[in-house]
Amino acid sequence: MVPALRYIRGACGPALGGFPGGFSASRPAPGRSWPLCQGGRPASTRSFDVVVIGGGIVGLASARALILRHPALSIGVLEKEKDLAIHQTGHNSGVIHSGIYYKPESLKAKLCVQGAALIYEYCKQKGISYKQCGKLIVAVEQEEIPRLQALYERGQQNGVQGLRLIQQEDIKKKEPYCRGEEVQCQYVVTCAGLYSDRISELSGCDPDPQIVPFRGDYLILKPEKCYLVKGNIYPVPDSRFPFLGVHFTPRMDGSIWLGPNAVLAFKREGYRPFDFSARDIMDVIIKSGLIKLVFQNFSYGVNEMYKACFLSATVKHLQKFIPEITVSDILRGPAGVRAQALDRDGNLIEDFVFDGGVGDIGNRILHVRNAPSPAATSSLAISGMIADEVQQRFKL
Repeated sequence: MVPALRYIRGACGPALGGFPGGFSASRPAPGRSWPLCQGGRPASTRSFDVVVIGGGIVGLASARALILRHPALSIGVLEKEKDLAIHQTGHNSGVIHSGIYYKPESLKAKLCVQGAALIYEYCKQKGISYKQCGKLIVAVEQEEIPRLQALYERGQQNGVQGLRLIQQEDIKKKEPYCRGEEVQCQYVVTCAGLYSDRISELSGCDPDPQIVPFRGDYLILKPEKCYLVKGNIYPVPDSRFPFLGVHFTPRMDGSIWLGPNAVLAFKREGYRPFDFSARDIMDVIIKSGLIKLVFQNFSYGVNEMYKACFLSATVKHLQKFIPEITVSDILRGPAGVRAQALDRDGNLIEDFVFDGGVGDIGNRILHVRNAPSPAATSSLAISGMIADEVQQRFKL
């Protein structure tokens, strides 16, 4: 039997077939109409055995995994926008991570390492171009060296391949213009066209944790200055936060992105600094521990906001790694919004979160509630886990 997969775009957009990632599509078996539109307007759709809500990389990978395992089922993908991958999926750096940053034995650590291997294989199978340019995690202060050593040990625990510590004299061999006290050299892949997914919160789930939007702004190095960066250059991350810090990222088109930062977004899909939604902000303040997070990390947040407003402040930070960079060498680039889970005590949830709902409708839903970076890298591994859970939970 030909697998049945259908993509419903927008609130009432036409159904489309032919998906990236090896999806095949055909018309699903006849059934009752499925009301997709708000405002009481019926959509011209059929019934489905399984519906995936969200047409980002995790949603599409999950639909792909389900259709490959259960070709007799009709599967629908619902996306509120007119195209796929509009939000978190389409607004990140495109780096495939190796799994070095994440707590050992966590889902992030396991699924990132597995997912990276799966994506390398997928790229080769599908003929997707990628560039293996390497990564340097750079300590620019003496006080960062113990944290770098701890990060190296964490990477070993997570099974990351190709890790080694190098000293100052070796830095120039990798990055001639980069400066640092000590560097951890790690080879990863930068891949075009593979991104991370946005979370969808669905009815019937526990209200804790809540999703808080953080905006990440990128800068772009002018073309005439791209010679300054050969590969990925990352700072030693602050262990208090699940953000990796502003880094240098070579893109497949030859450009160099600098960033992103991490500032609170005042709208769930607020990609511009002055995007604002009173409803979104009140929802976050009332239902999450945002106020506690702000007070616990006030100076950090103010510093991030300051750097977001003033390019000179960001450049001063970047000069710790490459002193030759000046304000005149950079341009403002795109931005993304990270859907980050936060508990009521103001703690950022570091791991992926998967759970089910309650009630007649809720217990028929599997929620993917916290899947920011490295969701893109982990997407094929996440989709396998979701397919396993769906099969067990719903007795497919």
